[in-house]
Amino acid sequence: MGGLAALAREAGHQVTGCDAGVYPPMSDQLRALDIDLIEGYSADQLGLKPDVFVVGNVVSRARLADGNPKFPLMEAILDAGLPYTSGPQWLSEHILQGRHVLAIAGTHGKTTTTAMASWILEQAGLQPGFLVGGVPLNFNISARLGRQTTFVIEADEYDTAFFDKRSKFVHYRPRTAVLNNLEFDHADIFDDLAAIERQFHHLVRTVPSNGRIVTNALEESLARVLHRGCWSEVRSFGSAVSDFSAVGPADNFEVLHLGAPVGQVNWSLSGLHNQLNALAAIAAAEHVGVAPAVAIKALGQFENVKRRMELRGTVKVDGGQITVYDDFAHHPTAIRTTLDGLRNTLEPRARILAVFEPRSNTMKLGTMKSQLPWSLEAADLAFCHSGGLGWDVTGALEPMGNKALVVDNIPALITQIAQLARGGDHIVCMSNGGFSDLPGKLLKVLSPL
Repeated sequence: MGGLAALAREAGHQVTGCDAGVYPPMSDQLRALDIDLIEGYSADQLGLKPDVFVVGNVVSRARLADGNPKFPLMEAILDAGLPYTSGPQWLSEHILQGRHVLAIAGTHGKTTTTAMASWILEQAGLQPGFLVGGVPLNFNISARLGRQTTFVIEADEYDTAFFDKRSKFVHYRPRTAVLNNLEFDHADIFDDLAAIERQFHHLVRTVPSNGRIVTNALEESLARVLHRGCWSEVRSFGSAVSDFSAVGPADNFEVLHLGAPVGQVNWSLSGLHNQLNALAAIAAAEHVGVAPAVAIKALGQFENVKRRMELRGTVKVDGGQITVYDDFAHHPTAIRTTLDGLRNTLEPRARILAVFEPRSNTMKLGTMKSQLPWSLEAADLAFCHSGGLGWDVTGALEPMGNKALVVDNIPALITQIAQLARGGDHIVCMSNGGFSDLPGKLLKVLSPL
């Protein structure tokens, strides 16, 4: 919604917005754009008299324990019969109409792959518009209109709004659709994996016959999606027999197109997941005329996205240096791939301290708690912030023995980490929320006086 606000502002509209507990980097971006951000959802905001209210999917008809509405502004909009729409619908009607949309879908890697594809098109001279669910470091903004016809958008399968339960991405009508991966998530709105596969097939149905679907050949779930019916050109990536494949380690690999070498990606990113993200971006960019060799050269200058293994700082202590990272990982698979990627870049004796909070709706429900020990295998120590959870975190992490520590508040969590951290450690803070700026607070506490 912050990126949408930026696009609306660039398009010449006067924009205000409201939310609760906005945190960096989006809060910083909104302030830089001089977009007024109102804390909370009070009904007196009707006095602003906008032409339309654009409603995000955080808004619901829920009521508090005292019977009052959780979102009084929404109730006031409905009572007054004022115009409102969803974010994806507004984008479809006002930004994406008539453009070549490249939509990046998948359970994991949407933000990073959208940033990669945008940077590739930028370096190829296409001056794309984009909407990314984070802040790409190459652009330092999460959204822009662009100056030509291409538009790259992060395509989320989460539902659109309380009044539109379709997945967001069905509004985007892409000509190029990336299906990056697909596994179970969003347990608060989907009953099972089959329900998500059905939504992905709704996306496939919107791609025209002269469009392209870029699919991860390693994913059985995506094979099932396409088996339901496909009316567009398909290009695959990931497997040895795919249209686009890779040979070599994730930080320095050769790209093959139809089995023939087309270039070498040498960059600072780690992890097999980022190698796959790169192949997806290369295949998508080729559909709008960018040669793989050009895309590969651009990826060599790709700087990643804020809060995707973002190096927040280092602290010199007795025995060496402590390195602190900030990462958005919250799903067990994302946690595992993030930690595995880091492990593969470190000396064997270097320790990884994984610090995480089960904050997503799926993790709050405890749906994937049994996968947590598996996701944290690469960590030498794991610290879990368990505040506000209704399930037994300690029991879920019991298979990890004394490698796992559970703390229910941030100050105690910082104290525990500071007591156990030592020179040479790499501390990875993982959350899809603000995490009370834990990386910044750790750096302050760990710094010698």
